[in-house]
Amino acid sequence: MKPLVSLDDALAGLLEGLAAVQEISVPVVEAVGSIAAAMAPLGVGVPQQDTAMRDGWALSSRDLVGATSYAPAFLPNPPLWIEAGQPMPEGCDCIVDPDLVEVNGPLAQVTGEASPGAGVRRAGGDIAQGASIIAPGSVVRPLDAALACAAGLSGIAIRKPRVTIVDVVSSTDKAVTSDFIAALARRAGAAVSLRRMENRNMATLVATLETEADLLVFIGGTGEGRDDNVAAAISSRGALLAHSIAIAPGTTALTGRMGGLPILALPGRLDQALSAWLLLALPVLARLSARSEPPSLSLPLVRKISSAPGMAEIVLLKRDDMRWMPLAIGDLPLSLIAEADAWLVVPGESEGYAAGTICRGFVLEGYV
Repeated sequence: MKPLVSLDDALAGLLEGLAAVQEISVPVVEAVGSIAAAMAPLGVGVPQQDTAMRDGWALSSRDLVGATSYAPAFLPNPPLWIEAGQPMPEGCDCIVDPDLVEVNGPLAQVTGEASPGAGVRRAGGDIAQGASIIAPGSVVRPLDAALACAAGLSGIAIRKPRVTIVDVVSSTDKAVTSDFIAALARRAGAAVSLRRMENRNMATLVATLETEADLLVFIGGTGEGRDDNVAAAISSRGALLAHSIAIAPGTTALTGRMGGLPILALPGRLDQALSAWLLLALPVLARLSARSEPPSLSLPLVRKISSAPGMAEIVLLKRDDMRWMPLAIGDLPLSLIAEADAWLVVPGESEGYAAGTICRGFVLEGYV
């Protein structure tokens, strides 16, 4: 049996010398789901001038002081009708509802008051001048794209690592795991290329190492089977950094490098592949995209977690009011993966956590 490489050592080998990919600017609608890069503060506010928020009469509030239905205010000038979204006319600071204004030729009277700014969005009221719309390292949301369009931006700066995923077929392969991991990579903000191999022979595996990618991920072919040749293929062209990693599930995952290209091979089983993805691939993608820390929540445990020393074990968590309920550790049935709200990893040097211990759970929503 191969000696197990610790999670820390395996991850350090993947991350060594790894830098964020070059930022690019893409059309606003194409940026949603990607990781934002730094953007210059807005040079002007939104809106750039006072703007009507609803249809009505644009008036000066000073002309309406004390106006009632019994003592209407007679306007010195004919009122101006304005539509929602139009800039406010000079000298006007409020919008009055149509039923409060009576117009008879050049004469007009108003039967109600309006406060300054009523029905008006002030200049910079939506987005202030000098504001940053999207925090660098965050996922670009549809709302962020809407704000960027409102600010008149045509593009958003993002970092989008290129990930090549190679599905190493087996006699029982149904492409479930590779499709799942490809979807997770896209949710992490990567541009994904998915290849399906026709066979597992050495020449075909070696040929897949030639890729224009920032991260190469194999699915399958990492075990002790007679045609599990991924490790040998990596060794023939680059450096095999870790084979048999002290993580559970996913012990047969392996890592390597070919020049500056990090290589990760995940087991073919979905639960094991997910574990290795969370522990090894996500940190690599976070480095490549300069992504900020994933959302997390620190809550006390409902019951204790027991872990085998020497193994970094994934724990699935479900939120129970304001506590974490452990669902599974080291073995992740698919039904419990679907039920879980978050996950944590028990380090190899720990034997677990007592009930009541406050633990930081990483939220699965948005990642799985």
